[in-house]
Amino acid sequence: MTLIKTKIGRRAFIRTTTLASGGLVLGFNWLASCKNKTEEEILAMPKEWFEMNSYLKIGDNGVVSIYTPNPEFGQNIRTSMPMIVAEELDIDWKNVVVEQAPYHAEKYGMQFTGGSRGIMTRWEPLRMAGASARHMLVAAAAEAWQVPAEEITTENGVLYHKTSEKSAAYGEMASAAAKITIPEDVQLKEVRDFKIIGKSHKNVDAKRIVTGEPMFGLDYQKEGMLIAMIEHPPAFGMTLKSVDNSAAKAMPGIKDVVAIKSFKDGYEKGGFDTNAFPEIVAIVGNSTWEVLQAKKKLKVEWKPIAAYSETIAGFRGKETKNIPAGLESSASHKAKMEELSSRPGKIVREDGDPAKAFKNAAKVIERTYSAPFLAHNCMEPMNAFAHVEGDKAQIAAPIQIPSLIVPTIASGLGIPAENIAMEMPRMGGGFGRKAYAHYVVEAALISQKVNAPVKLVYTREDDMTNGIYRPAYQATYRAALDQNNNLTALHVKAGGIPESPLFANRFPAGALDNYLAEEWSIDSNITIGAFRAPRSNFMAGAEQSFLDEVAEASGKDPIQFRLDLLKRAKENPVGEQNDYDAERYAGVLELLREKSDWNQTPANVHRGVSAYFCHNSYAAHVLDIRMEEGKPVVEKVVCAIDCGIVVNPDAATNMAEGAITDGIGNAFFGELTFKDGVPQKTNFHQYQMIRMSDAPKEIEVHFVANEIAPTGMGEPPFPPIFGAVANALYKATGQRHYRQPFVTEKQIVG
Repeated sequence: MTLIKTKIGRRAFIRTTTLASGGLVLGFNWLASCKNKTEEEILAMPKEWFEMNSYLKIGDNGVVSIYTPNPEFGQNIRTSMPMIVAEELDIDWKNVVVEQAPYHAEKYGMQFTGGSRGIMTRWEPLRMAGASARHMLVAAAAEAWQVPAEEITTENGVLYHKTSEKSAAYGEMASAAAKITIPEDVQLKEVRDFKIIGKSHKNVDAKRIVTGEPMFGLDYQKEGMLIAMIEHPPAFGMTLKSVDNSAAKAMPGIKDVVAIKSFKDGYEKGGFDTNAFPEIVAIVGNSTWEVLQAKKKLKVEWKPIAAYSETIAGFRGKETKNIPAGLESSASHKAKMEELSSRPGKIVREDGDPAKAFKNAAKVIERTYSAPFLAHNCMEPMNAFAHVEGDKAQIAAPIQIPSLIVPTIASGLGIPAENIAMEMPRMGGGFGRKAYAHYVVEAALISQKVNAPVKLVYTREDDMTNGIYRPAYQATYRAALDQNNNLTALHVKAGGIPESPLFANRFPAGALDNYLAEEWSIDSNITIGAFRAPRSNFMAGAEQSFLDEVAEASGKDPIQFRLDLLKRAKENPVGEQNDYDAERYAGVLELLREKSDWNQTPANVHRGVSAYFCHNSYAAHVLDIRMEEGKPVVEKVVCAIDCGIVVNPDAATNMAEGAITDGIGNAFFGELTFKDGVPQKTNFHQYQMIRMSDAPKEIEVHFVANEIAPTGMGEPPFPPIFGAVANALYKATGQRHYRQPFVTEKQIVG
């Protein structure tokens, strides 16, 4: 067994009576947040709970309640995280109920759902929580029975001492165990002994979701709650000048119309304090309909912004961002990107002598790839509940990183951060958008101004035109081939608005003697942010499309071409900064080749392959397309993933299926353009999302079996699907595709 020091996360194991009694409840009954139970089972719930640590408590009848510390928005961590605790606790899964923990930085650290880091960063603390509680139960039994603790075993929530034939359910020892000092170190199970981890368990919220029970932020209700909506500038590059609210305030049901400013002057923003329009007008009333009608009566004047710079304190330290004035358009963006792409960029990595290799090349292949801004379009638009009373605030909001927005709320309200209590309802999608929680700040400021509990709701138009977007990107790839069509050098120059998507140390860096990576960027006042697998979601498609074209020019099979490069990276790597494991990368491709039956393409089917490393995991796809009346139909996608230990195969498969479908939709249709600062799409009648008829008819997901600690899962399957789509379309149409979205290109729809 693995011995682990509990003091690594000792702060998370502080027992408090607040948590034991269920914590702060704003609107959701704690029992309603548990796994669904029949009436008879609810009557059998414990009469008394005994808290073992911040992650779990045990009832007097043996029922165990496990807290999920991170917010949930569809990746099923409310099932997978408790599974990890239950595994080390050695409890029968049927005796587990699940609760969503509230925001509590001291107990849970950064309660962050994003970056595919949820399970990876909680793997050790969650195992520690279960193992520590089990240790305390064993110690309590040893003391009660006067036997050595090492002679006591556990199984499915029961303690056994075989020599004396004594046994006790966890509930019988819970009271005594809760008084025992948390151990300095505990032993964790070996992977081969897992009984719960690695087995599929259904979503604990599944029935509540499909029956429409209130779980989401939009469902939130509280007595006396008012509805608020916003009016923001019609274009990026504009800000509030003045407002005439008299007509709006006179409308039925309207309580107030207020202007708010999200940040106090001089406040140093954090990395997730991004806000397209920090000065807005809020309309507050009794009902959604009344507020919507009053919004039409507002008379607001807007003015151009002045250029400015600001310092942002992000994860990678402080950086200065320049925000230009002016009303930007996609046409001018395109011209600027082409201009910068033609100039030398900032060299980020250079191996060997790429200039000499290109000069001596028998053939040079050069291709440029581009992708537009994308809107997140979460199915649940932005919303937040806030009730500010004096120097205290209650918040309930669908948010991905509560700890990073609390300082901003505290600053805006002028109250201590410790006076902010936050509940985290389930999110109806996130994809990075709900990491930027300016809407929560807005709700709190509105509540403070109107002195009432408020639920702020964005309309779909508010959401789609308010930012925050996936940036627009462009990348130019060049490959040098010798007389035998062997790849001798590769050059990539990538940039975007307003950031570069380049990952200079990822494959195929390290697999070539001569390699050059450059980058550039263009300042913009259009706000951007993390979008499922940030930057990777573009670079993977460009890189993998280009490698397919180079493989064809080399006369090699696309999968074998990649495997040959990875063999070089494994056996004789170039450079010391390569951030991928060539053996694991190759293993995913080998598994994919086997499971897709790569060399046996079905009749009238056109295949594309793509693979990528990001978020510490490896994913690869083979996508089959059939053309019907000139339009692509995705028949099947076979996916192979190496994400370490798979905690819940059912949930992991669902995440891969969702990422694949989402990626196909964005590759085919995703696009947001601007004219004079105005987004040209405002709702789904213009912004096409993937429909059932566009989705793959079949998806197979296969996992590499290993005992590596879990790595990313929510994002890694997303980036490579873009390249798989492009490569399959080439096989189907005979034409390469360099600009997303693909289905708007004339060679597809014409």
